Amino acid sequence: MKKRIIGIDVARALAVIGMIIVNFKMVFGQNGSGWIKSITSVFDGKAAATFVVLAGLGLALMTNLAIKDNDQTKLKKIKAKITKRALFLFIIGISYTAIWPADILHFYGLYMVITILLLTSSEKIILTSAISIIIAFPILIIFWNYETGWNFNTLEYLDFWTIKGFMRNLIFNGFHPIIPWTAFMLFGYWFGKQNLNNDKYIRKTFSVSILVFIFIQTLSNLSISFLSEGNQNTAKILTEILGTNPMPPLPVYMFSGISIAFTTISVCIIMAKRFEKNIIIKALTETGQLALTFYVAHVIIGMGIIEVINSSKIGKFSIEFSVAYALGFSLFCILFAIIWRNYKKLGPLEWIIRKVTD
Repeated sequence: MKKRIIGIDVARALAVIGMIIVNFKMVFGQNGSGWIKSITSVFDGKAAATFVVLAGLGLALMTNLAIKDNDQTKLKKIKAKITKRALFLFIIGISYTAIWPADILHFYGLYMVITILLLTSSEKIILTSAISIIIAFPILIIFWNYETGWNFNTLEYLDFWTIKGFMRNLIFNGFHPIIPWTAFMLFGYWFGKQNLNNDKYIRKTFSVSILVFIFIQTLSNLSISFLSEGNQNTAKILTEILGTNPMPPLPVYMFSGISIAFTTISVCIIMAKRFEKNIIIKALTETGQLALTFYVAHVIIGMGIIEVINSSKIGKFSIEFSVAYALGFSLFCILFAIIWRNYKKLGPLEWIIRKVTD
């Protein structure tokens, strides 16, 4: 049996912490210091993208041996398990959408269902499918109005609980729509089929992916600056098309998200292997293994605490408060993970999903 690649758990922990920072500043408020906004804006859409890429990678690690051995019986059981987990995550996500409209879990479940269809496909077909989904989005946006259903001032989706609105949100213009976000999981699935124990391959992946990320970011910024010619309104429009913001999720953002996800995962694998006994690496490893629990907890507990204490100020807090609270809550998650893992192998929600789906 292959040794667990702890760097993947470390990357999962960093992705969850990044999502906590992004979500807390979006909900609580981000007025104040420009430099803090600039630093934390790096996580916007990128942490969630990394989270989904890691999920695809996890599916590959679950299925690689069965596919390699052509063990159809084992593969059938794994497919059934993934399907049940996808349904469970969809239900969990939908169950608290009323209090957390930006939930990713119900989308996440459907990415998994689509990935199941390509489990035994060749790597070429997996990558071609992923790229096709990315390209499909700008084609759809030509025919469909991306802003339909949205009040972008309040980030409310007005007809979410109608069949038409729900499907539109799910497939095309929600926070993490199936088209094109499924591509993140497919790229992760492809990445998980590579030899992640090969140090040379991982170092090469890090070098290439960080160069691609820097190139995309630089090209995006220069293109917007050059084409806008200093006009702020033009720059704003161009940023939606050529920028790396997650809404709308156009190809520039998608490839930026994929490259930073590969960069994060590969550097975490390298660092975790080199400093396996380091206290920080150990703590992040424990945290990453409870990632699902902490994702749900940051909504129910993290946001719930502020709702109880001072609901009237939600949306009006400073960026300093939002980020400090996010880091404080993340530290709580890390400490909880360390203590919990001394007594239990699985996190609370991870244990439930294992019981329900195994």
